[in-house]
Amino acid sequence: MIVVLIGYMASGKSTLGKMLAKKLNYEFVDLDDYIEEIEKMTVSDVFKTKGEIYFRKQESFYLKEKLENSNNIILSVGGGTPCFGNNMEMILESKNVTSIYLKASIPKLVKKLIKKKDKRPLIAHIETEEALTEFIGKHLFERLPYYSQAQLIINTGSKSKKNIVEELILKLF
Repeated sequence: MIVVLIGYMASGKSTLGKMLAKKLNYEFVDLDDYIEEIEKMTVSDVFKTKGEIYFRKQESFYLKEKLENSNNIILSVGGGTPCFGNNMEMILESKNVTSIYLKASIPKLVKKLIKKKDKRPLIAHIETEEALTEFIGKHLFERLPYYSQAQLIINTGSKSKKNIVEELILKLF
């Protein structure tokens, strides 16, 4: 089985994905890290030097590769991955794949992202917490039609990471 974790940046896809992979004895793959390894530069640098269109094409190519050639993995994709090209369709139509939307509240996302916005090309330019809240709200509204297509939706709320992983396991099996 391939479990694809989708959700907004800082929703816990990588952290929870690693924990889930460990519990299930699966491999964990972060699609952005995989792309960085192959491109030999950070996602931020790919955006800066080659542009978003190039990045999105590569992202789609590597997503397809992972969905077709993997088994027993937890695949964490970037927040924008499901929203471009036919990526969400590809995830939903792939055999042996379960997609899970990790739904986090806007205040929780703002709290996490305000601390590390410099490492996120999409929000690095945003100055205030108020502006970040507005940006995330608008962005989430645009992405929700994609995220909500996931087979499972887990509301992360104020649950502990351990409880979320247990809930993921219960819903998967």
